[in-house]
Amino acid sequence: MKRRICLAAFQRQLQYVLCVMRLTKPTLFTNMPVTCEDRDLPGDLFSRLMKEDPSTIKGAEALMLGEMLTLPQNFGNIFLGETFSSYISVHNDSSQVVKDILVKADLQTSSQRLNLSASNNAVTELKPESCVDDVIHHEVKEIGTHILVCAVSYTTQAGEKLYFRKFFKFQVLKPLDVKTKFYNAESDLSSVTDEVFLEAQIQNITTSSMFMEKVSLEPSMMYNVAELNTVEDEGTSTFGKMSYLQPMDTRQYLYCLKPKPEFAEKAGIIKGVTVIGKLDIVWKTNLGERGRLQTSQLQRMAPGYGDVRLSLEMIPDTVNLEEPFDITCKITNCSERTMDLVLEMCNTCSIHWCGVSGRQLGKVSPSASLALPLKLLSSVQGLQSISGLRLTDTFLKRTYEYDDVAQVCVVCPYMSRES
Repeated sequence: MKRRICLAAFQRQLQYVLCVMRLTKPTLFTNMPVTCEDRDLPGDLFSRLMKEDPSTIKGAEALMLGEMLTLPQNFGNIFLGETFSSYISVHNDSSQVVKDILVKADLQTSSQRLNLSASNNAVTELKPESCVDDVIHHEVKEIGTHILVCAVSYTTQAGEKLYFRKFFKFQVLKPLDVKTKFYNAESDLSSVTDEVFLEAQIQNITTSSMFMEKVSLEPSMMYNVAELNTVEDEGTSTFGKMSYLQPMDTRQYLYCLKPKPEFAEKAGIIKGVTVIGKLDIVWKTNLGERGRLQTSQLQRMAPGYGDVRLSLEMIPDTVNLEEPFDITCKITNCSERTMDLVLEMCNTCSIHWCGVSGRQLGKVSPSASLALPLKLLSSVQGLQSISGLRLTDTFLKRTYEYDDVAQVCVVCPYMSRES
C-alpha cells in the first residue's frame, strides 16, 4: 500500500499540469488513549468510546498502537542506501490535443547527473483530460543535496514547440555511523601475526528502529575471513534471534582475516598499506523497506618486518635447567634483492647458544625462506627470553638484531617436592 506525496506545487503552462509525487509506504496508526477509574465522574464513558473507536485493537484498547495504517502527510526522510521512488504525471487540462509529448526526469547530485526516465520515446498525442504517467526508481548512493529535474516538451496544434521544467530539491541523510578498528594477532610465535582482527562499530543515527538483515565482510583476494558473531555451540547470533537496532544504539561486529596460503608464503606481498575488503550492510525499516550500504575498501598498514624476518616455527613450552633444547627458526627475505646472510649467536646472562657462531647461511632470494634448526640452554630458572641472534648481510654489510623473539619456561628437574 503506497501513498503519493507531493514534493512541490504544480506548474502550469497553457493549461498543462506537471505533478511530481514521492511514493512511500504508510505507517502504523497511533492514538492517545484516555482512561479513568470507574469511581471517577466520567465512569466507563472513556472505556466505551475507545471500544467503539475503529482504530483501536479489540481487547487492548488502552494501547497506543492501532490496527490501521496512516498515509504519510509529509515528504519524510530519505536515507543513504534506500531506494527513492517517485511518480511523475503530466495532465492535459486544456481543450486541445497536443503531440510529441516527451517527459524526462534527471537526478542531479553533487558529483553527477543521472537519467531516471524509464523511456525516452515521445508520446504521439495527448487528448484533453488525459495524462502521461511515469514511475522512477533510484538507489541513493550519495549524501547531501539532490535535485530532481523534470522537463516536459510538446507540440501544439499550431505546430509550436513548447518546453518547461521544474526543479525539486531534497536532502539525503546518513542512516548509519560506521567505525572500524584493526588489531594484529598476538602470539608467542611471530609466525602467526599475519592474522588480522577487524572490529566494526555500527550505530543507528536515525529516529526509527532497524532490523539488521545482514552485516558481512567481503574480503579482498588476499584474505580469507571468518565471522566471530555467532555462538559456536548453538550456532545463533550473539545479538539474539531478533536483530533489532534501536535509535542511537551501537552494535559491534568482529571478523578474523587470514592471508591465503599463496600470499602468506610470499613475505614481500603483504606489507605496507594492504586492502582488507569492504563491509556489506543490509537493513529493513518498520514496514519492510530495505536499505543497503557498502563501505569503501578498508585499508590497514601491515606490520613492518624490515628486510629480513625471523620467526619461530618450533619451540618447547618448558625446558630443564642447564639442559640443551632445540628450536627451529624461519628466516624470510622480505626485500627485493638477493641477500647473503651470516648468522651470529651471542650469549646473554641466561641464554647460552650451542654451535658455531658466524657461519654462512648462503644466498636467499627475494621472498624466499630458510629453515634453521638451533640448539641452546638456559642457566637461570623462570621465564626466559630467547635473545642474541644476529644476521649480517655481507653485500651491504648490514646487521639485523633479534632479541626477545620468544619466551620459554625453565625449571629445575632436581628440585625435591619438600624444597
